[in-house]
Amino acid sequence: MKITFLVPSAYGMRGDVRAVLNLAGELAGRHEVEVVSVRRTRETPFFSIDRRVALRWLVDSRPGVPHLLPRGQVRTEVALWRMLRGLSADVLVTARPSLSVQSARYAPRHVVRIAREWGRPTVPGPVRRFYPRLDAVVASTESGRDEWAGLLDDDLSVHAIPDSLPAVPWPRSRMDNRIVSAGGRLVPGKAYDRLVRAFGIVADKRPDWRLRLYGSGPEERRLRALVRDLDLHNHVYFMGTTPDLPGEFAKASIVAVPSQHEVLGMAVIEALSCGVPIVGFEGARGPGQFLRPGLDSVLVAEGEGDVESYAGALLSLVDDERRRMSLAAGALETASGYAAPAIAARWQELMYGLRSRD
Repeated sequence: MKITFLVPSAYGMRGDVRAVLNLAGELAGRHEVEVVSVRRTRETPFFSIDRRVALRWLVDSRPGVPHLLPRGQVRTEVALWRMLRGLSADVLVTARPSLSVQSARYAPRHVVRIAREWGRPTVPGPVRRFYPRLDAVVASTESGRDEWAGLLDDDLSVHAIPDSLPAVPWPRSRMDNRIVSAGGRLVPGKAYDRLVRAFGIVADKRPDWRLRLYGSGPEERRLRALVRDLDLHNHVYFMGTTPDLPGEFAKASIVAVPSQHEVLGMAVIEALSCGVPIVGFEGARGPGQFLRPGLDSVLVAEGEGDVESYAGALLSLVDDERRRMSLAAGALETASGYAAPAIAARWQELMYGLRSRD
């Protein structure tokens, strides 16, 4: 079976890119797999790609690269249309609603077309109009499946399959460093400002602990200013981006997920694979979708006093090594459910089932 994954850019540092590459690498052991990147934004991909997975791009968006068509959007749309119309594959998996709409419109009908979704439906008009032409939607969580099923009104089969971990040995934390880590794009929705304020309370009581923030984004300048204003420059460190976030999480003893609406859970899953407990918030769309509170994590109830409550949850683990170790063992057990072979088998079963309907 030939499987094509279509992504906006396989060259960026995003959790959804990481998830697609993990899945593609595992499926490549039994199928012909390619990743098509609509845009090429840098010389090499940020994350490593399994050598068995073919990678190609449609538009070279690197600075200084000349183009025949002057307008970027027109150039991209033409390249995408040509790729879809001439696609030779058994299965096409699109990793963004805008791409899934184009897949529904232009991909050959003999190709099984699947929309891979991580977030809420943001373009309901085009989705309602074109998604019924697809073969399936796959959400990463049960709540996501319910939202998409409600929007599509049984016009399309909707499934829930979580993201997978890479099929490599997982690094494991020794749980002996006094470090709290957090990783992801530094954007408002991730609520890293709340984490910094909460860690200010932790650092005041336990000054030997440190917070490491991995990632980059538009919030970095504001976060650095907050660290300066709170006089936390000796406690909070901006570590920049890394293609090996699990390796960095393995240096920590706690991983913090301060967002109350965490949809994409790759950072959560990768932390679990390192045997590191999570501190996050409760909520229908929070990290609890990926966790077993009390066994691998501590979740804080939403409401007033979020900063103080979150700081209290962090301190409860900082001060209780035995509990940290117990949650670390539970984290490894939870992570086993996201192993690449198990997740890829679910995708393979779905793909074969959809193909057999033709």
